[in-house]
Amino acid sequence: MEELKRWNKVHNLTAIKEDRQIVLRHFLDSLSLCLCLEEKGIEVDGLSVCDVGSGAGFPGVPLKIYYGDRIDLTLVEAVAKKCSFLEYLKIKLGVDYRVLCKEAQKVQESFDLVVSRALGKIDKILPLLKRLSKSYVLVIKGSEIPEGYDYCKIDLPDVKGYILFLAKTR
Repeated sequence: MEELKRWNKVHNLTAIKEDRQIVLRHFLDSLSLCLCLEEKGIEVDGLSVCDVGSGAGFPGVPLKIYYGDRIDLTLVEAVAKKCSFLEYLKIKLGVDYRVLCKEAQKVQESFDLVVSRALGKIDKILPLLKRLSKSYVLVIKGSEIPEGYDYCKIDLPDVKGYILFLAKTR
C-alpha cells in the first residue's frame, strides 16, 4: 500500500488516497473474486489468469499474492506509467507475473480466466474479455447487478457488490 501511495503522488495511479478506502475498495474488492471462484467451484491450480486494464494492479496483483504459484498471472495495461509501476511492484514484492504494456485489443493470446474491474460498460468490454478467455470471465461490477448474466453477490461487512461470471462453453 505504501508503494501505491508513494507512486500515486507523481503518477496518479488511483483517485483513492485514504488508507482504509484503499484497503476496502482496492485490496478487498480484488480478493472478493476468490469468493466468487469458490462459489462457482472453480479450481485455480494451474490456471493462466489475465487482468485486463490492470491499472495499479487491481485485481491481478492481490490475486497473485493470495494464490501465489497456483496461478500464472498476466497483467494487461496500455498506460506506460502504470506499466512501469507494475514492473517495479513485481520486483519490490518479489512476486512473479508478466506485464503486457499494450491495449487489450492487441493481445493475441488467450487465458483460462480473464478478470477485470472499472474497465467500462459491460456490453462494450464483454466481447473483448470473451475473446481473451478460454474458460471463464469475471468482472467486478460494484453495486450494479449484471442483469441477464450469472453473477456472484458479495455481501461482506465492508465490501458489497456483484461480480459478473461467465463460463465459456466449448
